[in-house]
Amino acid sequence: MTALTICMLGGTGFIGHALAARLSSAGHRIDILTRAGERHRDMLVLPGVVLTDGDVHNPEFLRRQFKGVDVVINLVGILNERGRSGAGFSHAHAQLPAKIVGACRAENVRRLLHMSALGAQPQAPSHYLRSKALGEDAAHAAAPDVHVTSFRPSVVFGARDGFLNRFAALLKFTPVFPLACPNARLQPVHVEDVARAFADSIARHGAFGARYDLCGPKIYRLRDIVAYIAALQGRRVRILGLNDRLSRLQATLFDFVPGKPFSLDNYRSLTLDSVCTGANALQSVFGIEPTSMEQVAPSFLALR
Repeated sequence: MTALTICMLGGTGFIGHALAARLSSAGHRIDILTRAGERHRDMLVLPGVVLTDGDVHNPEFLRRQFKGVDVVINLVGILNERGRSGAGFSHAHAQLPAKIVGACRAENVRRLLHMSALGAQPQAPSHYLRSKALGEDAAHAAAPDVHVTSFRPSVVFGARDGFLNRFAALLKFTPVFPLACPNARLQPVHVEDVARAFADSIARHGAFGARYDLCGPKIYRLRDIVAYIAALQGRRVRILGLNDRLSRLQATLFDFVPGKPFSLDNYRSLTLDSVCTGANALQSVFGIEPTSMEQVAPSFLALR
């Protein structure tokens, strides 16, 4: 593939690290927009990667940074907001993609890759999923001026993740673990598989306008995932699965805990299975054999 100039938003996060490394190894130049470049200088060891400080919600800043760019990649996402109204989710997931589209059109950027989420739909139970649906539609509204591809992964795991690692940290402190939504069904997908799908789609004409579901090879209950983490760490923990009423109560209480380890909006998202009900694009489109948790999790969880 010809070396391209790529601008990434949300590129300093977990998925951004993996994708930036993959794009760098392919010889591309990657400009990562961030508000905190000093905290992410480790990324500068990647050839072709630069960090640019600025406010991605400022349309003029976006236009300046998109000038001469071949591809824009939007990975911006939050799992919780400061309040409870949905305004924070709308700001990050819906309003920002609309601004990105405007800047792409203004600077004649022809390619946009957008991160959505499995289960994103206008009538979804949570602010997170509803705002993701709005952002996905806002991104695709750029057609035909911009060739857009969106990706809808289930929960993403890997050595830097905030999913498996968060449970691993919490399991250290109690012999009894009260688990909300224990029967929620998830199909975790490895971060490197997601990064590969993003990178492979850039020059794939068949991906223009597509919305791809990305899943791992296996469906788990949340209870089974937590039990697997405990087993990897050699911890004897009793997992106490909470019923729906108690799950909601726990979420309501944790909504007021600093850092929001679990929130009412998280609970609402978990009431909807995060599994591929149709084609898993990793296999059907990109020819990627999905990586299971069992293949990689022991390398970073068993040592904790």
